[in-house]
Amino acid sequence: MRHLAIFTPEAVQAIFSGRKKIDGRFSQIRIPPFLKVAAGDVVLLKIAGEKIVGQFTVDRVLFFDHPRAFEVDEIKRKYGRDLVLARTFWLDHEKVNYATLMFIKTVTKFIIPTEVIKHDLLPWVVLG
Repeated sequence: MRHLAIFTPEAVQAIFSGRKKIDGRFSQIRIPPFLKVAAGDVVLLKIAGEKIVGQFTVDRVLFFDHPRAFEVDEIKRKYGRDLVLARTFWLDHEKVNYATLMFIKTVTKFIIPTEVIKHDLLPWVVLG
């Protein structure tokens, strides 16, 4: 399956450089990619307001449904470095009901960025 995900320029750079080894999506409501992404899926990398600049293949996925405080602490401790999150991320996301951790396998940077018509503000779209 293919997915379109919106990233900050910093996150895309961290993925291309290999520093960001896990993409984490955290939300209060049940939205994709929660239970919609699987190992082997391809995630297209789109910078907000710009074109698609690359893609990665998902190696494996962990889902957390209403994680308890100790589980969130374990996510921070065990995967924090590979998530490469902003320093204030956890302050802004104190309440997490759904978490998806996607381990990045293969990364491809597009020489010629491609475009997908997208008119909504959703940070993740399942393309099929």
